[in-house]
Amino acid sequence: MNDADVSRQIQQMVRFIRQEAEEKANEISVSAEEEFNIEKLQLVEAEKKKIRQEYERKEKQVDVRKKIEYSMQLNASRIKVLQAQDDVANSMKEAASKELLNVSHDHNVYRNLLKDLIVQSLLRLKEPAVLLRCRKDDLHLVEHVLNSAANDYAEKAKVHAPEIIVDKHVYLPPAPSHHNAHGLSCSGGVVLASRDGKIVFENTLDARLDIVFRNKLPEIRKQLFGQVVV
Repeated sequence: MNDADVSRQIQQMVRFIRQEAEEKANEISVSAEEEFNIEKLQLVEAEKKKIRQEYERKEKQVDVRKKIEYSMQLNASRIKVLQAQDDVANSMKEAASKELLNVSHDHNVYRNLLKDLIVQSLLRLKEPAVLLRCRKDDLHLVEHVLNSAANDYAEKAKVHAPEIIVDKHVYLPPAPSHHNAHGLSCSGGVVLASRDGKIVFENTLDARLDIVFRNKLPEIRKQLFGQVVV
């Protein structure tokens, strides 16, 4: 084999090696690009997922905040409605309290009412001796019906007539007036207590109004407002 043949073979071997190297390099490049694209896609998807999760979290926060705000507004509206209802009901009670003042104006009617209140109080206490308090202005009316009330009680309860001591040192507050608008007041009636003071029965007109108003309040609300839904 001459030098030309040797040179030719060497060149063929070089071309073959170069071709293989280029093909291998191309394969590596393609593989690397594919791996890069896959990794890039994975990173993109991971970021998309993170963004979606963050959006969902903030969306839930907004939804919760809206529900809280709605609940607060609803409660505030309910409170306003209830307050308005209370104002109307209280104004009715105030009007009724003013009407109570007229009860004592008719002495005949009021005298009989005082007798009934005393009898009722005695029936509640069932004591052989009691202390009675009234307004100073009502003292003469109370003394006028005292014996009759004691006898009526004795007949109803089938006991001896009780001893009724009228407290002439401490009286119930006077009727409300413009001069004493913020002080203690009493529209009429009586307060009876056992001799030792352990049992007290308040049977004033104001106390009776409070009891009636408290017991009738649900019915009053229903008559005035019906079924209010807020």
